[in-house]
Amino acid sequence: MKNKKDLTLADVRQQIDAIDSQFLELLKNRLLCAKKIGELKDQNNKAKWDPLRERQIFERLLAENNGIFPEQPLLSIFHEIITTCRLSQKKAEVAYLGPEATFSHLAGVKYFGHAAKYLPMETIEDIFDEVERGRTQYGIVPVENSIEGAVTSTLDSFIKYNVKICGELNLGIIHNLVNKSGNLEDIKLVVSHPQPIAQCRQWLKKHLPNVTIKDVFSTSVAAKMAAEDPTVAAIASSLAITTYQLQSVVKGIEDYRGNTTRFLLIGKESPSRSGKDKTSLLVSLLDRPGALNDALSILAQRSINLTRIESRPVKDEPGRYLFFIDLLGHIEEKIVRDGCEKLKEICSYFEWLGSYPRVGE
Repeated sequence: MKNKKDLTLADVRQQIDAIDSQFLELLKNRLLCAKKIGELKDQNNKAKWDPLRERQIFERLLAENNGIFPEQPLLSIFHEIITTCRLSQKKAEVAYLGPEATFSHLAGVKYFGHAAKYLPMETIEDIFDEVERGRTQYGIVPVENSIEGAVTSTLDSFIKYNVKICGELNLGIIHNLVNKSGNLEDIKLVVSHPQPIAQCRQWLKKHLPNVTIKDVFSTSVAAKMAAEDPTVAAIASSLAITTYQLQSVVKGIEDYRGNTTRFLLIGKESPSRSGKDKTSLLVSLLDRPGALNDALSILAQRSINLTRIESRPVKDEPGRYLFFIDLLGHIEEKIVRDGCEKLKEICSYFEWLGSYPRVGE
């Protein structure tokens, strides 16, 4: 057996090939185990998704890793593996705001991996309608942006449709300048949705001062135009690069860093406790002085941490507002359940929108 000092490049590559083959066999065995678990859950009428179990897997892997393999890539790899194995039990169908390769599509891929079936919709309301009618299992919708604020069409759809929140994720919005060649000098026209163009205005002015800028319907339409014309560049997502076989000219051309959009996963039922959860409520208060303070005091008295509150006017009812409330904890926890029951007593309208694993946990 050779010493490590005597190993050639071919020897090391041969070792890597052997490791990869071991990986593949283990992945196939894991997939078989996941399918068997799905069969057992069907026999016992149990939910396919167990958030607590998944969180425990990630915590164990991080502990066993001891910081040797970079943690974020490690989590990304196992997220894809775990999601693919879970979806082998029943493939998920996910509706998103289309067309293909939008940031909503990218958010869906980040949450479910590439194994799910993705269905583009024309509007956010269409996503809610598909989920409520049971035509698709899940929908993924933007709810707020760190720069633009709340996505009102999503909040209004929660009022109109009977769905539950199943999960959340934050997606960093990175705008990439892409074209066929990857060369800046080939660009005669830049196209994108008006919002990305506005968020990249200073960069475009500085680096492409004499190039025409044009608004189009979506970043995907822009990417498709760039794929068909070598003189056109698009501001688009990273997913658009692979979808439309484009080259990256410059990554991250947004004027302000830290642009993040929070997405919600909607379905017919919320998952069981993961141990680190968030609960969302929709309430309307009685028309009397101090009503909002009384509602917030109920949560404060129970040391329930409120993470977000957003108000929306009720259509056709001037002066009446609905409040969207996010708080830490799961409805299955006694303190959260008791707080919600008390809120019901003082609210003219109360709806539990769902409890779900909170992002980053």
